[in-house]
Amino acid sequence: MNDNPSIQVLSPKFAIDECLAEIRECLEKGWTGMGFKTLEFEQKWNEYSGHYHSHFLASNTAGLELALRIFGDHYQWEQGSEIISTPFTFVSTNHAILHQGFTPVFADIDETLCLNPDSIRERITERTKAIMYVGIGGNTGRYADVLEIGKELGLPIILDAAHMAGTRWHGKHVGPEADVAVYSFQAVKNLPTADSGMICFKNSEFDAAARKYSWLGIDKDTFNRTTVQGSYKWYYDVEVAGFKYHGNSIMASLGLVGLKYLDEHNDIRRKLSNQYVELLNDVPVIELVPIAEDCESSRHLCQIRTSHRNELYSALTERNIFPGVHYRNNCEYTLYKDQFSKCPVAATVSEEVLSLPLHVKLSAADIERVSNVIKAWATQTVSQ
Repeated sequence: MNDNPSIQVLSPKFAIDECLAEIRECLEKGWTGMGFKTLEFEQKWNEYSGHYHSHFLASNTAGLELALRIFGDHYQWEQGSEIISTPFTFVSTNHAILHQGFTPVFADIDETLCLNPDSIRERITERTKAIMYVGIGGNTGRYADVLEIGKELGLPIILDAAHMAGTRWHGKHVGPEADVAVYSFQAVKNLPTADSGMICFKNSEFDAAARKYSWLGIDKDTFNRTTVQGSYKWYYDVEVAGFKYHGNSIMASLGLVGLKYLDEHNDIRRKLSNQYVELLNDVPVIELVPIAEDCESSRHLCQIRTSHRNELYSALTERNIFPGVHYRNNCEYTLYKDQFSKCPVAATVSEEVLSLPLHVKLSAADIERVSNVIKAWATQTVSQ
């Protein structure tokens, strides 16, 4: 029997008493839905991130769908229009494209696991309408080159920033430079709220559209109708066939508390990641996934690659250490298998990548323990 305590790949940390106090205020006020705390969280996120327009939603996935719907309506994209995306992501990125009636066209990735701008250029056709860029693990990769492609060809850049809460790029929070950035505050993200997200448009008209679409197309949300004075406060119009994608005040309460600790927690994640780098940099048969030089990553993930991934995975789990795999090449799924041969780097990475345990509950001793198991396994693997 293994006496070592388990080490999980991801685990959230909450300031429990502060979270309960925020939630208690919602319960005492009798307002747990949208408005109240959601509005406060949107404002705090703007102040923190440098965005001007932030709208709190039920999930990052909802935000990606809204971004595509609003762009599609505004620019009159036809059904089947092509959105260049990555096959190396959680499936919600590409499902969002399909759900809006568009076609994901996969470009390949580079050593940072983010989209390769050269591959993007190869995929552009007259049907291309936008580029969906995913900052895997909080990494920016060659994001500047992708922005340049968008500017040059007039293609909106949709930044799937699910892993990027707290990522800084050229000294500023990443996101405001994109046409829209969509963040995730899901259960094990760096800013966890059980499940929610934020959509941040550069354009104020698109932000207004997102607020209508996220509340079934209704032009006044319930909170505003409750707080507005006058005999017609109950009256509203329905302008578009929207969705029920808005966030609520309970989740926003967790976000408000978590935001106060986000930079502190990300600093811990960076220090732990740097420790992994120091301990594993010269270990044979593994390769550390590099972070872009101009990026201060949120370090949602710390990833390595090895052609013996499954064997290393087993060696770690046998010692009560539980890494993760982020992600499987989407082209391996039945839904997207028609594009399998288009992205050879993503196909290779999908068989090699491993996410090491990384969260703020871990200690330097935990990182050393994980690293020692990897070193011992690598030595044995080389000698065989």
